[in-house]
Amino acid sequence: MIRVFSVFSAVALLATLGTSVTAKAETNFGQVAMHVAYMLQNHHYSRRDFDDKVSAQMLDNYLDLLDFRHVFFTQEDVDGFRAKYGTTLDDHILMRNVAPAQEIYDVYVERVKDRVAYARKTLESTEFKFDSKETVELKRDKAPWPKNLAESDKLWKLLLEENMLSETMIAENRERDKVKKEKEKAEKAAEAAKEGKPEEAKKEEEKSKDVAKVEKDDDEDLSPKDRVIKDYDRLLENLKENDAEDVVNFFLSSLSSAYDPHTEYMSQTEIDSFNISMKHSLVGIGALLESKDDVAEIRGIVVGGPADKQGELQLGDQILSVAQGEKDFVDVKFMKLQKIVDMIRGDEGTTVRIKVSPANDRNTTKLISIVRAEVELKEKLANAEMILTPDALGKPMKVGWIMMPSFYADMEEGKVSMTEDVSKLLKRLMKEKIDGLVLDLRGNGGGSLEEAIKLTGLFVPAGPVVQAKDWRGNITWRESETPDALYTGPMVVLTDKTSASASEILAAALQDYRRALVVGDQSTFGKGTVQTILPVERFMPFFSDKSRAGALKVTIQKFYRIAGGSTQLKGVVPDLKLPSVRDVLDIGESASPNALEYDTIPAREFAFSRKDALPVEQLNASMQSRLATNTEFQFVMEESKRIKERIDKNVVSLSIEDRRRERDEGEARREKQEELRKSRAEEVAKQVGDKGFKTYQLTLDNVDAKELTLMSDVTSEQRSGMRVAADAEGDEKSASEFPYGIEPAKLETLNIMRDYIQVLSGQPTTAKTTEKKE
Repeated sequence: MIRVFSVFSAVALLATLGTSVTAKAETNFGQVAMHVAYMLQNHHYSRRDFDDKVSAQMLDNYLDLLDFRHVFFTQEDVDGFRAKYGTTLDDHILMRNVAPAQEIYDVYVERVKDRVAYARKTLESTEFKFDSKETVELKRDKAPWPKNLAESDKLWKLLLEENMLSETMIAENRERDKVKKEKEKAEKAAEAAKEGKPEEAKKEEEKSKDVAKVEKDDDEDLSPKDRVIKDYDRLLENLKENDAEDVVNFFLSSLSSAYDPHTEYMSQTEIDSFNISMKHSLVGIGALLESKDDVAEIRGIVVGGPADKQGELQLGDQILSVAQGEKDFVDVKFMKLQKIVDMIRGDEGTTVRIKVSPANDRNTTKLISIVRAEVELKEKLANAEMILTPDALGKPMKVGWIMMPSFYADMEEGKVSMTEDVSKLLKRLMKEKIDGLVLDLRGNGGGSLEEAIKLTGLFVPAGPVVQAKDWRGNITWRESETPDALYTGPMVVLTDKTSASASEILAAALQDYRRALVVGDQSTFGKGTVQTILPVERFMPFFSDKSRAGALKVTIQKFYRIAGGSTQLKGVVPDLKLPSVRDVLDIGESASPNALEYDTIPAREFAFSRKDALPVEQLNASMQSRLATNTEFQFVMEESKRIKERIDKNVVSLSIEDRRRERDEGEARREKQEELRKSRAEEVAKQVGDKGFKTYQLTLDNVDAKELTLMSDVTSEQRSGMRVAADAEGDEKSASEFPYGIEPAKLETLNIMRDYIQVLSGQPTTAKTTEKKE
């Protein structure tokens, strides 16, 4: 089965590297490397030979992966590697020799040790005054390596000064925030007392007293110098974590990415994580782990999962060691988080024992036994809202809003299908007689091609959805086989710069059919390629050990819109563009190295969903009229301009006065924005009273319930299916702080939907269109 995968779905490579390279299995990684090389030559869309040119690109990729900021190697090192291996890595790998990977890796480790020793020595002997007029580059991935050791020392002195300045500012800002929070709580207590609410006043006073008791960073009491030294000590600890398999993983990933950014070698651990992301389920204990001060800490517990049912594991507990059944415990301090996760996961019905330091008493330890079971990850499943708009914004309407985090599917057993889940939600929304539907694809990095095709069939009758071209130039197409669309009403697809792959297939098809308006950032991601996963073990000799051979996710086709264009590089350009900070960031295929080119093929024959083109010009005029007076989008455009200037400048000052001034200006700007937002929200609240938006939450758990549940009655734990630590909930601005309690992009999409419905019914839109004079 052909699959198109999420641009974000595979596990990211870790850049922490180690000195110990003892293999944990007998798999011959030289043999693995040779087969991966032949698989790339024989299966990749480009059919490109693994020649000297690819060899040179692979070497550069490997050096960049190890030293992505160009601060550990010197140019002398790089020149030496290029002279020795620039045109010979292909020869080594095809001869089953991965020794160059280890040789370069070992040099990297030595350079890291040397630089950390220099850092410690410099920090101990230097008093930084932070009055320099010097600057340091923020992104150094394109910067040259320092020529030699002497130049490296000069660079590192500047880097260390910036490290110290950053830590000094962090400590300073922490104290300022603490004072601010204490003041805010005291003011709330005084206000409650003034209003004659003694219980509330007492509560706020207690909160104010408890500010210092709130869980804090264990490094908080360290000096800036000690914090910087500790960071480098952690790096040295991390150096011990990787083995031969990790080194080969880095090396082969560097080879595969020389073909295109979405072709990648996947270790067995990465394959397991990928399968979990597609099925949205795993076998384990149902806990979210986070590395904190070299220890794995419990940051979330899946409601109804094994750990939750067992009842002893608590948020904030720190894992000290792990044992399989009755076997001996293994100390996991300083261990990579993924390795700890792998130890806790296992076969269904087996027992894992965990020794923890409890959150409520760090001076004791506790042994907890949990039987592993399948855990459903509800947070990433499709869910929906039904939104009732207020009279204040025009004729009231019911809008169905479906959130689709990814195009998930169980590709092995077929138990999980995003299309089936969306269909359940959609049928309930239709039962509630919605006036329009929004598909929210923001942040959806893709997933299963099959799901994108089936989902399209919910909105258009049987017909072509996507075309594909292979390396020979053969063009094929895939069709939705659903005879009739399930939903035929007004429809908007909301996208952003991170909507990729299968998201782009769906958005492009609905746009080409004239079935839906596409609204969003300047464009989507721009991933127009199809990958399939090939297990390396299939190509290895029968009697060889294949247990850790991994797999190759390889690009085999490019996909095209039914209208003939491609989403490769250019993405899907929306009909209506909303201002977005993401438009100035290095996000998308065009920012990826070795991306395949954009091209076009002939269009397929298909029937439009409507005879006339969508009323984009009229709707855009109305939208622009609103945006011109929308303070939130003005903030976005101003912030985009500032971010673009910072990106282009790419330096940070080493003067503490400059940094304080930048901080104070930023804080003043944000405070002014918050005051304006609060003022507008209060004004709107007075106007609409209790007749504002009403939002009802729909999940796969309550989709068949007799009555819909108001969003205000649903806890974050119920929405996500996970109980999380208070400080793990994130600090994103709550939608309730905005006018109408709706974040700006969502509110404007609802305005667009109203305009669209009114245009379809022949009514005037919510903002006058402007005549274009020639």
